[in-house]
Amino acid sequence: MADFGNNPYYQLFIKQKNNQYNIGNTTRSERVEKLNKLKKALEVTYRGDIAKALHKDLGKPTVEAELTEIYQILGEIKFAKANLHKWMRNQKVTTPMALIGSSSYYKYEPKGVCLIISPWNFPFNLTFGPLVSAIAAGNTAIIKPSEMTPNSSALMAKIVKDIFTEDEVALVEGEVETSTQLLQLPFNHIFFTGSPNVGKIIMAAAAKHLTSVTLELGGKSPTIIDKTANLYKAAKRIMWGKFMNAGQICVAPDYILIDEQIEDEFKGLCAKWVKTFFTENQKESNSYGRIVNNRHFKRLQAHIENAKHHNVNFIFGGGTDEDLNFVEPTLVSELNEEATLLHDEIFGPILPVITYKTLEEALDYVNSKERPLALYIYSKSSTNIKKVVNNTRAGSTCINNNVVQYSNHHLPFGGINNSGIGKSHGYYGFKAFSNMRATIKQNTMGINELLFPPYTNFKEKLARLTVKWF
Repeated sequence: MADFGNNPYYQLFIKQKNNQYNIGNTTRSERVEKLNKLKKALEVTYRGDIAKALHKDLGKPTVEAELTEIYQILGEIKFAKANLHKWMRNQKVTTPMALIGSSSYYKYEPKGVCLIISPWNFPFNLTFGPLVSAIAAGNTAIIKPSEMTPNSSALMAKIVKDIFTEDEVALVEGEVETSTQLLQLPFNHIFFTGSPNVGKIIMAAAAKHLTSVTLELGGKSPTIIDKTANLYKAAKRIMWGKFMNAGQICVAPDYILIDEQIEDEFKGLCAKWVKTFFTENQKESNSYGRIVNNRHFKRLQAHIENAKHHNVNFIFGGGTDEDLNFVEPTLVSELNEEATLLHDEIFGPILPVITYKTLEEALDYVNSKERPLALYIYSKSSTNIKKVVNNTRAGSTCINNNVVQYSNHHLPFGGINNSGIGKSHGYYGFKAFSNMRATIKQNTMGINELLFPPYTNFKEKLARLTVKWF
């Protein structure tokens, strides 16, 4: 084994490694008790503190804090509690005739010591959501939240310390160097949420120890609107999904592909809904958040300046205030392929609109990009919907809505290729933190024993019959 003696987190890792079988052998009731403690902390003890921390870090409105952070985690906890008895029991499977005399099943066993690296855009949700799955599956976990939301990270550290001992769940704060040091250790599973570029670094580090990974990444999620769509509803839902959390959402619509015949009507409706949601002065609105920090503000500001340089049409928005890390809800059209908005994941409140003449043209455009985390379709045509779904690939899809697929704990959540590896939420999160251990139990003499050496002509004939009939 490699020498990790100089790694500042090695002793913490060893504590959890030495305790992993105690945690792994906990009963359903013991795991539920831990989930209940976390539930009480989020729902009661620290509920107000969570809203305050999110407002300090992201300018997040209280309603968004409740619905996109607390509600999501509580839903994950409730779902796990309701189904854990089914997930933990042995899963019987059919035994083939060739193995007559035996019975077969598999069980979900804990992977062991897990690392959860979470992002800044939904700090509580995307930290404690995976932790719920890790606890339900019987693992120990070390958590590394983002340094970009310091108030949220400090509060999560307090919550974890209040509920768990560090040989079961521990949270460490720090910047990139902390993540680098943690990634040197031989974890049994790593759950990472973040960008594709960092996801590649995580996967490379995991490969050194053949550690399994779940990578929740991102990318440019397209929204296709055909001329049969209900534009009033489409504009309303897209403006909500895009500008919630100031556009800092991995599954937010990243660009619109719309039939050129309905573009003008759609843009007008978008402007109407933005004013309805956030008033004409979004800077003063209590319903609109802020960019997480100055570095990300400047990244978005550079997109806007690049768009102006390329004579992009600003339908509305484009205004910024660096002192407040504020970027207006912005809708742009008439982009050329040189505009950076068409190349990088935007991850902010800027939405490009691209027109198409035929649906095939739109599909070709989507398929020229990396496979997205989400793809959205607005249409009343079942033929067009089927055509889009069958001729694209994405981690998830909403038809006539967006973003809400994340909140259904019955659905797997995750990307494909560049947008992620593995699935999470509910049963799929439990599976991500579990190893499916296959077992065969021999109950009586097995028929295969008739084929043990020494081999004879009779056994050769019997082998041929087995190949043919079994």
